[in-house]
This record gives sequence, C-alpha cells and structure tokens, in this order.
Amino acid sequence: MGMMSVTVTLARSATSVADARDSARTFLQRLVRPIAAEAADGVILVVSELVTNALRHGGGTCTLDLNAHPAGIEVAVHDRSPQGPRMRTPDLNGGTGGFGWPMVNRLAHTTAVTRRPAGKTVMALIAR
Repeated sequence: MGMMSVTVTLARSATSVADARDSARTFLQRLVRPIAAEAADGVILVVSELVTNALRHGGGTCTLDLNAHPAGIEVAVHDRSPQGPRMRTPDLNGGTGGFGWPMVNRLAHTTAVTRRPAGKTVMALIAR
C-alpha cells in the first residue's frame, strides 16, 4: 500500500483551525483504505488541538502534515516555538486550559516532540 500524505500551511485567522479540520476530513475521505469512524474522530480532535496550540503558542503560523501509514494516521504540526507541550493540571475554573495535551496522548498510540533549528514538530500517531 502506498503512503498518502498532505501538507497544509496555516496562519492564525478566524477560520484557520476549521480549515485544518476540513483538510483532515478531506484527507481521510480520500484514503484508499478508510479508517474506522472512531479513529477518524480522534484524528480530527488531535488536528484541532495541535493546530490550535501551534497557532496560539508557536508564533502564529504552522504547517500540518497528515500521513497515512498501514498502522495509523500520523498528524504532525510544525511551528516556530522551541517550547514543547507539557502535562499540567487542568484548570477547571480559570479557563487557562490544560486539557489538550493529555487528550492527545489518550487518543494517540504514540506522541513525540522533535526540536528543530527553527522550532519544533509535535507528532501523534492515531491507530487505524
């Protein structure tokens, strides 16, 4: 089976996260070997979370790469900040977050953060 991939470059705007989710949905719909609905929902949630955080904390622009592998869908988001995501206690009252990275780690089979000279890549592999 050949690998299918797509790359989307996004800038912070009112629709950028929605555009990323739409790109992910289109990518998933075009797969030769479709994935289960639950896995597709997980991919969309992970895309939404990683792109939101990259745009918010990573300098206002990011690149989303989606790759289909035999075992799963790889979501990789590249941004300009060297600061990686971190686990923290979710803020139940102040609205400052803390839910996203734990959620990504629950949905993904594997996660990794790779530092690059011009920032980082956050990757999540969601099982098919």
